[in-house]
Amino acid sequence: MTLQNSSRPQRSQPPPVSTTFPLIGVVLFSAAIILSAYLPGDHWLELLRWAGLICLAVGGLRKRSLTYWILFATLLGGVIGFDRPRLADNLVVLSDIFLRLIKVIVAPLILGSLISGIAGHGDGRALRRIGIKTLVYFELVTTLALLIGVAAINITRAGEGLAILPTEVSAASDTPAPVRWDEFLVHVFPENLAKSVAENQILQVAVFAVFFGIALTRVPEAKRAVLLNLCESLTRTMFYFTNLVMYFAPFGVAAAMAHTVAHMGPRSLVPLTKLVLTAYGAFCVFLLLVLLPVALWARLPLRRFLKAVAEPTSIAFATSASEAALPRAMEEMEAFGVPREIVALVIPAGYSFNMDGATLYLALASIFVAQAAGIHLSWKSQIFMVFTLMLASKGMAGVPRAVLVVLTATAATLHLPQEPILLILGVDALIDMGRTALNVFGNCLASAVIARWEGVLARDPPQSAI
Repeated sequence: MTLQNSSRPQRSQPPPVSTTFPLIGVVLFSAAIILSAYLPGDHWLELLRWAGLICLAVGGLRKRSLTYWILFATLLGGVIGFDRPRLADNLVVLSDIFLRLIKVIVAPLILGSLISGIAGHGDGRALRRIGIKTLVYFELVTTLALLIGVAAINITRAGEGLAILPTEVSAASDTPAPVRWDEFLVHVFPENLAKSVAENQILQVAVFAVFFGIALTRVPEAKRAVLLNLCESLTRTMFYFTNLVMYFAPFGVAAAMAHTVAHMGPRSLVPLTKLVLTAYGAFCVFLLLVLLPVALWARLPLRRFLKAVAEPTSIAFATSASEAALPRAMEEMEAFGVPREIVALVIPAGYSFNMDGATLYLALASIFVAQAAGIHLSWKSQIFMVFTLMLASKGMAGVPRAVLVVLTATAATLHLPQEPILLILGVDALIDMGRTALNVFGNCLASAVIARWEGVLARDPPQSAI
C-alpha cells in the first residue's frame, strides 16, 4: 500500500492566495496600460485598470510591507488622477497633512541623532588615531558621493519634465537673492536654537548638534551619561514617531500622485523612471571611480574582498535594510582579516557617518526637486546644498524612509517646493535596494582600508574563516 501511494504522481499545490492575487493584478493592470496606448478612451480599459488594482489590494491584505502599499498607492494615485481628476483635486489635503507630519520630525531627530552619534563613541582617547582617520575617510568619501550625485542629475536633468503648477512654482521660487560667502558663513551658525528650529533652519540645527556632541565628549563619563541617554531616548522616540507617520505615507503618496497626473497627464511618470535610471547609473559610477580606486590604493585583494562582502551586500539589497546586514558584515570583515577592534569601531560608526548610497542619492534627489519646480540652482546654491546635506544626513541611518526626512529639511532650507518629494517616495522603494547595498559595501570597504592604513590587515584569512 505504501509503495502504491508513493508511486502516484504528486499533485502540485496551487499558489497561495497572497501570491495569486498580486500576480493577476499585475497582469491586468499591465495589459490595461499597454492597450491604452492603442485604444485610448475605452471604458472597458478603465474597468480593467480598476480590476487590476482591486486584485493588488486583495493580495496585499495579508502583507505587512509598507513598501508594497506605497507602490500600490503610487499606482492607485496615477489611476485616480487619470480617471477621476476632480476627485484628485479633493485629495490634496492628504498630501498636505503628511508633509506637515514629516516637517515636525526633522529638527528633534537631527538634534538627537547627531549628538548621540558623535558623543556616543566615547571620550577623546577612544577617537584618537583610528577614530580620527575613520572620520576623515568618511567625510572624504561621502563628499565625493554627494558631488557625483550632483553631477549625475545635472547631466541627465531627469526632473525637467515634471513641472509643478505655476501657482506652486511662484510660491516656491520666491527665493532670496544670492548672498555673499561671508553672509553665508555667518548664517550657518545659529544665534538662537529655538529660533533655528522654529524657522526650520536645519543647517543651523545640525551645526549646533555637532558642536554640542563634541563638547559632550569632553564631559566626565558619569555626568555625560545623563545627557547622552536623554539624546538617545529622544532619537529612539523620534524613530517610533517616524514609524507612526509612515503608516500615513501611502495616503500622502496616492494623493500627490493623483494630483500630479490629473493636471499633467501620464507623461509625468517619465521623469520618475529617469530618476531611477540616473540613481543606479550614479551608483555604478561611484563604485568604479571612487570605491574601486580606494580599494586599489589600499592594496586590498579584490577577489577575496568581493567574496567577503557578497553575502552582506546581497542581504542589504534584498531587504533594503542596512541593519539586517550588520551582523554578517562584521563577521565577514573579521574573517577577511580586519582586527575585531577596528571592525567594532568602523562599521557601526559608518552606519551614522558613511552612508555612501544614501548621501549620493540625497544630492541627486534634491536637485531633482528643484528641476521639477523649474528652479535653476546656481553652482553656489548647489555647493550650499552639498554642505547642508553633509551635515543633515549624518546619524540618519536607522530612520525609516530617512531620505524623505532629510529631503524635506533640505527643501525647506533651499526654499524648494515639497510636492515632488512625495512623488519620489513612490519610486523610492526601487532605489532603496541599490543605495542600501552601496551603504553596506562602502562600510565594509572602510573597515578594510582603515585596517590597511593602520598596518594591521591580515594578509591571510584566519583559519576560522576557511
